[in-house]
Amino acid sequence: MPRKVLFCATVDYHFNAFHLPVMKWFKEMGWEVHIAANGQMDLPYVDAKFDIPIQRSPLKWRNVQAYSALKALIDANQYDVIHGHTPMGGVLARLAARSARGKGTKVIYTAHGFHFCQGSPLLNWLVYYPLEKGLAYLTDCLITINDEDYQLAVERKFRANRIAHVHGVGVNTERFHPLGDQAKADLKISMGYLPTDILLFYAAEFNENKNQQMLIRALAEIGEEAPHVKLLLAGEGPLQDACRALASQLGASDRVTFLGYRSDISRLLPMCDIAVASSLREGLPVNIMEAMACGLPVIAGTNRGHKELVQDGVNGWLTDPNDHEDMAEKLLLLTWHTSSRLQMGIRGREIIERTYAIRHVLREQSTIYTSFMDEKVEVMWAVQ
Repeated sequence: MPRKVLFCATVDYHFNAFHLPVMKWFKEMGWEVHIAANGQMDLPYVDAKFDIPIQRSPLKWRNVQAYSALKALIDANQYDVIHGHTPMGGVLARLAARSARGKGTKVIYTAHGFHFCQGSPLLNWLVYYPLEKGLAYLTDCLITINDEDYQLAVERKFRANRIAHVHGVGVNTERFHPLGDQAKADLKISMGYLPTDILLFYAAEFNENKNQQMLIRALAEIGEEAPHVKLLLAGEGPLQDACRALASQLGASDRVTFLGYRSDISRLLPMCDIAVASSLREGLPVNIMEAMACGLPVIAGTNRGHKELVQDGVNGWLTDPNDHEDMAEKLLLLTWHTSSRLQMGIRGREIIERTYAIRHVLREQSTIYTSFMDEKVEVMWAVQ
């Protein structure tokens, strides 16, 4: 009988976006791969998928139903490894796996950026900190994706059996790569831009944390000094209309393109010139890693995830996430200094290739999985 792994998250598209290489690795190892999450998306490398009504908020009553369904699923399938992702996916998976863990099932949880961190609201600390610290007792391996979270878990004595640091979910450096000058110019023209336009790119949901208003204000600030600078904003969300209104109010509508939801980011990014990011909080942002892989320098607001990726003055600059004037100043510097822009882009690509490429991250993850696979075998022999 093949061994089985269960991945659990709040929503199923989380796995489509971030974890297909790991799921593929398990299949190649001969394991059955099961998914438990809210949603009905078809996913590759999956033997069984269960639509569990997990809610993002820990205060939602439907999470009680989700816990019951998840516990019944775990008790029935005798998984060898259970890996929780997202805050509530991790909470419910660890609670529901308590009895299974007593029988040798290994329980892993990846914190994709703790919801409590420096600068996060007090409510986040009151709700999520006690949850995460308490549930560490039910965790064989707590995986963090940035150094700040790793240090916090160690220093505050989270009692997981093991705390590990993995460099995110990995970037496909063959899919995300730089373009040559002519190919870049041709793509700009095909999208309605001039080859001489300097394109800024940011992909994120329009919400308070992502803070796109700051980027629009920065673009308006540079005004007539650099009219050929254009801002491309991919994504949807509750604040999209407010951002459109702000661009109009500041006279920047003709230089801001609202792209909506896009599934072709790997085509759009290489034609751009600078990646920008304005979010207040990040774990380890994939959008920045993908931009670096495409050879773009990065100007980003300072937070733990951006600090992990952007080396100030090397592959970009960090700014105060609420200071649009500083952002505008940095944009002008990279707009007029082509050589700096290109050199920073090269350095960023090198950083990704050295540390964050999918082959490196998959090696880190598989090393963790393999160590627990061996422990599971030892437990089974001890029981026999």
